[in-house]
Amino acid sequence: MEALALEPRPANRYQVAHAELLRRSFHALTGRDLLDPALSPEAAAEALYHAPFVVLSHDAAPDPILTYGNRAALALFALTWEELIRMPSRLTAEAPDRAERARLLAQVAAHGFIDDYSGVRVSRAGRRFAIARATVWNLTDGAGRLCGQAALVREWRDLEDAEKGRRSPGSPD
Repeated sequence: MEALALEPRPANRYQVAHAELLRRSFHALTGRDLLDPALSPEAAAEALYHAPFVVLSHDAAPDPILTYGNRAALALFALTWEELIRMPSRLTAEAPDRAERARLLAQVAAHGFIDDYSGVRVSRAGRRFAIARATVWNLTDGAGRLCGQAALVREWRDLEDAEKGRRSPGSPD
């Protein structure tokens, strides 16, 4: 999967093809809907980009590069769209946590998805935060070929200032 060059916006229909890939793969593997299934592809792509929960994806390269992040993801990881689509996904974790992250991704590759993942991540600015209730799943094209992986993060909290921890205001449950 090639990185999506343009940030989702009305002019590019909020990257509707990639949003559909995320929705279709999520539903096929988990049996759940990422968004209201009654939404048209265009409305769903816009809703996904503006959702209160985090959605990220990366390609299937040996050192995967991020390919999508909704507004919540961009804010949480302190990235612009241009920074996101050039960033190796391993950099979302601190160096000591990368081995655990690699094990997680291998487990997802083997089993299709995992639910209820928790771990520590780091923003571009170095702010550490804990994620919880995350679902990580494989992205497959129409022929069933692996083309990347994605993550849905429902909850997060700042580790630098636990008193001011942040949790996501919404969940697609």
